[in-house]
Amino acid sequence: MMYLYSFIVGGLLCVIAQVLIDKTKMTPARIMVMYVTLGVVLTAVGIYEPLVDFAGAGASVPLTGFGYSLAKGIEEAVDERGFIGVLTGGLSACSAGIAAAVFFGYIMALIKKPETK
Repeated sequence: MMYLYSFIVGGLLCVIAQVLIDKTKMTPARIMVMYVTLGVVLTAVGIYEPLVDFAGAGASVPLTGFGYSLAKGIEEAVDERGFIGVLTGGLSACSAGIAAAVFFGYIMALIKKPETK
């Protein structure tokens, strides 16, 4: 059942983003920022963690999950190091994902030639 819940929640997040792209004038970049911010806000008010517990990767892999990871990292770092954790917690919690994005972005830049529109 966990696979089904993961598929439904992750798919629903993707459907919402696609509807926003198709029906509004929001750019994909703004939608992505909105999703990360929404993940942080929903984590701060205590709504997103039960969703991650329910749906697993369906909630933790999309961009809202990145916001969730940032917020949880900050929360843990503040508990351990105090106020300085606000500045360091998010990056330390998400460093593997950020490093992977930079690495694979660099690889793609080597492989693919830029095209003008």
